[in-house]
Formats: sequence, C-alpha cells, structure tokens
Amino acid sequence: MDPPDNSCLPEEDIENVPWFPKKISDLDKCANRVLMYGSDLYADHPGFKDNVYRRRRKHFADLAMNYRHGDPIPRIEFTEEELATWAVVYRELNKLYPTHACREYLKNLPLLAKHCECREDNIPQLEDVSRFLRERTGFTIRPVAGYLSPRDFLAGLAFRVFHCTQYVRHSSDPLYTPEPDTCHELLGHVPLLAEPSFAQFSQEIGLASLGASDESIQTLATCYFFTVEFGLCKQEGKLRAYGAGLLSSISELKHALSGNAVIMPFDPKVTCKQECIITTFQDVYFVSDSFEEAKVKMREFAKTIKRPFTVRYNPYTQSVDVLKDTPSINSVVEELRHDLDIVGDALSRLNKHLGV
Repeated sequence: MDPPDNSCLPEEDIENVPWFPKKISDLDKCANRVLMYGSDLYADHPGFKDNVYRRRRKHFADLAMNYRHGDPIPRIEFTEEELATWAVVYRELNKLYPTHACREYLKNLPLLAKHCECREDNIPQLEDVSRFLRERTGFTIRPVAGYLSPRDFLAGLAFRVFHCTQYVRHSSDPLYTPEPDTCHELLGHVPLLAEPSFAQFSQEIGLASLGASDESIQTLATCYFFTVEFGLCKQEGKLRAYGAGLLSSISELKHALSGNAVIMPFDPKVTCKQECIITTFQDVYFVSDSFEEAKVKMREFAKTIKRPFTVRYNPYTQSVDVLKDTPSINSVVEELRHDLDIVGDALSRLNKHLGV
C-alpha cells in the first residue's frame, strides 16, 4: 500500500530550525549584519589613523548598507591612490599566476579583461562583473560592507550570490590586507566563480548550510575556508592554487607552493577540524585532484549534517524548495522524469543520425 501523499516531517522539527532565506530577496534581511570592519576599523588596521581613508570606507559601507536586491550596483570613481594600490597588487600577482594558478583560473582571467575592463590601470565595476558572471555561471554580485557571519555569507552562495566588498585596501601596504577588499574579491574569487564546476561547488556548500545548526555552520565554513579561500589542486603532476586567499596574496601564494608548506589531502571530516588563521600563513593546506573530486566529497559530507529536511535550488524562481513531505519530493521526481525524457530524446536522435 502506498504511503499517504501528505506525509511530512513533524512541525516541531521545522520550528526548531534556524531561520534561513527562502528566496533571493530574503538576502536583504541578512546582508547587512557585518561582524568586522565595515566603516569601523580596528586599531591594528593599516588605515586606522588615516581619517581620509576612514571617511572613504564609510562611503563604501553606506553604499552597501543601502543596497537592496534588484538594484544596480553603484559605480565608483576610484581615486588615484586606490588605482595605484590596485596596480601594484595586479602587477605583482600576474607575475606569479602562470606558474602558481590552476588552469581554470588562467583560462578565465583574460575574460575579465575582455568583458569587465580588468586591467592594471582600471578596477572593474561590480555591476559589470555581476553581469559577466550571470552569463557564465548564474552567479551575481552583491556589495557588502565587511565581514559577514559564516551563516549569512554561506546563505548567499546557496542562491549563487557572492557578497563582495567594493573598497580598496590601505595604500601604506598594498601587498597586505587584514580583511577582504576588492583586490581580493576581483583577482582571487571572480575568475573561478566564472567556472561552472567551481560555481556549482560553491553553491552546494551554501545549500548545505541552510537551516543547519551553529556547529554544522562552523564545519562548513571551515571547509569553505580551506577550499574556496586556500585550496590547492594537482594539475599535470604539479600543485596549483585555486583558493582566492592564495591567489590574492603574493607572499602566501609563494609559500603554499614553495615545497616548505604542510600539504594534506582534502577530506572534509579532517579539514573541518583545522584552525583557520587570518593574520599569518596557514599551518596546513589541503589539496584535491580537481573541483569535481572536492564537490563529491563535500556532497557526501553534507549528508551527515543533521537537519530535518533537504533543500533544492529552483533557478527559475531563484528560491529554495524545502523537501520535507511527499508532495514536494514527488514534484522533484516529475521534473527529473521530464529531464530524462529530454536526454533520452537527444540520444535517440543522435543514434538515428549515426545510423545506430
């Protein structure tokens, strides 16, 4: 006898789940919960005593705080000082990329120059970058004032939204920043967010975070940190970087591939227990054979996260379907049957054309 089609999880199980965004516009409710920096700089920040820089940072923070889903991202007229800082970072990193960056990064970086005017003498506008990414992988950019909590940042990834800073690091030390800045975002993250397999990997970490416990969020954030920020991969028998924290840091990029760093195979069960360090080099780096391998391992790891439902991203409505009862699950099954019909029809036509 078939189970009733209204079977579902107990409501009390759902009520105890932490709030999470169900549709892309819900990110308006959590994108402004900045934990660190923003316009308030700590005493150890290079720009702490620079009042001109602090006023400039407040300008960027206000733009991000006032942003709402669907708005065009404000265009910035960068100062000569900001452009000079960007030029140093751009020039020095591009000397390392041919021998240190993964092939997917090297393939996509020139596309930023072509479509977003990413050059040594020009900082791309986030609105142009967002449009470029949308066409490549469905990712979009949302401006943010500073560090978000891991829960809020990962939630954005579930909707293929990358929270991105728009300010430039302080000019006194172009090769160092204690926080994400637009140099880190544009040169570190964006080229790989334009890669379909990497975009999928990033989104799956985000989807796994929705409704997860605080403890599970921490494990996912740590796995994100040691992959998307500081991950290594093997290509043609050599180590290459794909982590944005490495690809935007001259000194740590050199260190990670120097042969002196501790390298371990990426295993989410092990990686999630490693301490994340933001002020000095990492104690250990984790290597995967490919993004696909890392994605498979993260999928299996995500299944161990305790929550009373599964979620599925709906690209048509840019929302999340919560699969918690038989009707919602049956709806997915019907969609999959339709997709399989399309694949079957395509194979049939190909075989007919080949005379098979």
